[in-house]
Amino acid sequence: MTDRIPMTRTGYDKLKGEVDELDSVEMPRLAQRVAAARSEGDLSENAEYHGARESQGLMQAKINMLRDRLARAVIVERQKELTDEVVFGATVVVRDMKFGDDEIFVLVGAGEEDYDAGKINVASPLGQGLLGHKVGEKVAIEVPAGVMKFEILAVRFEDE
Repeated sequence: MTDRIPMTRTGYDKLKGEVDELDSVEMPRLAQRVAAARSEGDLSENAEYHGARESQGLMQAKINMLRDRLARAVIVERQKELTDEVVFGATVVVRDMKFGDDEIFVLVGAGEEDYDAGKINVASPLGQGLLGHKVGEKVAIEVPAGVMKFEILAVRFEDE
């Protein structure tokens, strides 16, 4: 996979911190669990040993996945100039045309999304559907649950 993953500097640093934590704290803790379980004796019937080894493998797979994401990351600086176009890092205020309520989305990079807080991945169908559109435009975005229709009310850029 050579796809680039857009991220803010904050998102990149958060991901790097998670990798460092897993690598320098969690993996040694699991290694101690494996060693302690190994000292219990017969490994063929030692459930604690096998469980610790499985946890160690899963942790290593997660570390490898996060490192891959970091290796493919492209740091994108957030827009500083005022614009009425939806771009990476923008906070977008939209009106849901079906229900009439206003929603606020922040377009962020992979690993930074928090759907409960309105932070959506710029690569998601919703993020891609909003990108490039301007204030006042109405957009129809195909998502797995169907088609969502929005009117873009405002685009702003807030400090992290």
